[in-house]
Amino acid sequence: MPIFTNVSEAKANLSKLLERVEAGEQIIIERNGKPVAVLSAYKYDLTPRQPGTGLWKGRVVISDDFDDLPDEFMRAFNGNE
Repeated sequence: MPIFTNVSEAKANLSKLLERVEAGEQIIIERNGKPVAVLSAYKYDLTPRQPGTGLWKGRVVISDDFDDLPDEFMRAFNGNE
């Protein structure tokens, strides 16, 4: 069952509320008697990343001359233009 608190109590007791969240409780923060936020534990996704399963796979092409800087850019960087 969640715990309800108002904004001023949450600000004054944030460390204690975080301890309760770490222990598995859920805190609902209210403003003027209306719920506005939920304070709950962060759930880490420890699933190993699977290379090659990204949404952009096959949609992005990097040209062979990607690392070649055009001469006019080099001149501009050197202050010659």
